[in-house]
Amino acid sequence: MTERLYYTDAYANAFDATVTAAGDEDGRPWATLDRTAFYPASGGQPFDTGRLGDASVADVIDREDGTIVHVLDRPLATGARVRGEIDWARRFDHMQQHTGQHVLSAAFDRLFQARTVSFHLGAETCTIDLDRAVGADKVAAAEQDANRIVWEDRPVTVRFVTAEEAAALPLRKEPQREGPLRLVEIDGLDLSACGGTHVARTGAVGVIAVSSWEKFRGGLRVEFLCGGRALGRFRTLRDAVAGSIRALSVLPDELPEAIARAQAENKELRRVMRGLTEQLAVHEAARLAAAGTRVGQVTLVAEAFEGWDAAGLKALATAVAAHPGCLAVCLGAAPPLLVAVARSADIAIDASAVLKSLTTEFGGKGGGKAELAQGGGLAAEPADVIAAVKQLLS
Repeated sequence: MTERLYYTDAYANAFDATVTAAGDEDGRPWATLDRTAFYPASGGQPFDTGRLGDASVADVIDREDGTIVHVLDRPLATGARVRGEIDWARRFDHMQQHTGQHVLSAAFDRLFQARTVSFHLGAETCTIDLDRAVGADKVAAAEQDANRIVWEDRPVTVRFVTAEEAAALPLRKEPQREGPLRLVEIDGLDLSACGGTHVARTGAVGVIAVSSWEKFRGGLRVEFLCGGRALGRFRTLRDAVAGSIRALSVLPDELPEAIARAQAENKELRRVMRGLTEQLAVHEAARLAAAGTRVGQVTLVAEAFEGWDAAGLKALATAVAAHPGCLAVCLGAAPPLLVAVARSADIAIDASAVLKSLTTEFGGKGGGKAELAQGGGLAAEPADVIAAVKQLLS
């Protein structure tokens, strides 16, 4: 069994230990130690990373027999003495998030009887799942109360008790394991069975910021960030807002209305452009059909068009196909090529079959019907595609 230093001192970021066993599994060296400060993935909290001597720790696994396996990038010898060093930035981040979760979960439980049924500490954000849904006003109230506890800088302590002793204590939720328990207590607020790493005082959490929430499996999933993560998210939002207000020449509180106005204007411009493109396509189609190349019984209009998007190429090909006897293959000007294929009602060529032949030869994808098909991603120059169409018709 491995002595778990993080159980009693989450701030221990360096230690000395002896390698008790070592091996290799699927090409990944591993080692167990007589004592470790590396936290294994457990209880919604990710594992620690760092170094054991010259080896980097890539994963930490908790075995059922009580030993902790350190997965490494190079082997260690059994019996060797090693110096362990924890990636402190990662560890402290996890400590802030996990203690913040206890505070936030306790706030939801105490204020609104909404119990936390699961917790996930991700690489960028954290989530708790509550057993019941509450409204935005209650989420805000829980967030405010949680931060009050953080700013009061209350002590966070750890103790160990037997199952019998735990049964007489006001734990926030029923323990999920039997035997002796490790309890984490936030003074005057919360008492929970937990094996994770925590800060020594709530003030070290810094701040708890709820970033979003949504109904989930009959309850509520709440996403939040604490400490350094909250500061990082604030910086991202600050820079995004600052850039947006500069681009739109508005004050911060005018930003939502300015974005809505810009979206409406953009939608109207797209509608106008679509109408103009269709009109231009009709006029251009007459010229193209008249100048098309005769291939067998078909007038082939196959050209590349600069500046036309997928919708424009479709409109152009459709307009050409309105003229009798035409097969239109309208292409973008540069790879990877967009393509629209359309045929007149009086010819028997299948436009979708033509497109399939082109994507088979040049890559890309697409689909459609016998009279009209569209695709994109063709890795070829327009001249190569046009030559392939001519070959197909000959």
